[in-house]
Amino acid sequence: MQRKKNRDIEWLEFDLLANVPKISHGVFLRHGGFSPSPYTSLNIGDNVGDDPQNVHKNFLLILESSKIPLSARLRQCHGKEIHNIDSHEKVHSSLLGDAITTNIPGIGLSIGHADCQAAIFYDPIHHALANVHAGWRGSALNIYDHTIQFMKKTYGTSAKELLVCISPSLGPKSAQFINYQEELPQAFWGFQIAPEYFDFWEISRWQLQKSGVLLHHIEIANMDTFSNPQDFFSYRRDRQTGRHGTIVMLRESLRKDEG
Repeated sequence: MQRKKNRDIEWLEFDLLANVPKISHGVFLRHGGFSPSPYTSLNIGDNVGDDPQNVHKNFLLILESSKIPLSARLRQCHGKEIHNIDSHEKVHSSLLGDAITTNIPGIGLSIGHADCQAAIFYDPIHHALANVHAGWRGSALNIYDHTIQFMKKTYGTSAKELLVCISPSLGPKSAQFINYQEELPQAFWGFQIAPEYFDFWEISRWQLQKSGVLLHHIEIANMDTFSNPQDFFSYRRDRQTGRHGTIVMLRESLRKDEG
C-alpha cells in the first residue's frame, strides 16, 4: 500500500488501484482529526460515544482530502444486507447494512471500521463499485460472496474481472476466538495459526477465490490494527475507541468514448 498525507491527515491507497484513473479512494488513519481521547483523532464512528460535531468535522476532512464531494454511509450491523445507490437522493438515506454499491460517478461510498475489514470491489468492465464491511460475523455469513452475486445481478459483473482490496484489520496473531467452535463455521477451523488464533486475511482470500475472483486481482493490506496503536483504532485492544473511514468513488470517464 502507498501512504499519503495532506497536512495532518494521512491515508493509505492500494497498489492494485494505483493505476486506475477512474477511482478515488483511501483508507484513512487515525491522525489529524478533531476528536479527543479515546477517539484520537480522525474518528468517523457516530455511535461510539464521541461528540457528533467532532465526527461530522472529521468526515468532512476525509471528503476534502480525498476530493470526494459527497458520500453515502451505512448504519452497519454485522449482517449481509447490501444497498445500491442508484440516485443522489439515496446518499442522504439512513441505510442499515454492511455493503454499499454504485455505478454513478461522483458519489463516494464510506465504511467505518476498527479491526474489521473494509473491502473495495471494482468492476472495470461495467464501471461499478462496492464498499463492504466484514468483521468475523460478516466473514461467517460470507458477505463477500453475497456482494459479488449482488453486483452480478445488478450490473452484470463477472467475478474474474473484479479487483478486490482489503484494508488493514485484525491480524492472525491478534484474532483469538476462545469459543470458535460456536462462533465460526467449521470451514474456518483449518485457518488456525495457533490454538484459538485465526488468519482472517487468508479466510477472505480463500472466500474470494472460491467466488471466482482471480488471485492476482486481490490485495490484502496485511497490516494488523491491534498491534499498531499509533496509526490504527482497535476495538479488541481498547474497547472504547474510534472508527477509521475507508472511502471510494467512481470518477467521470476520461473521454466520452470510454466504457
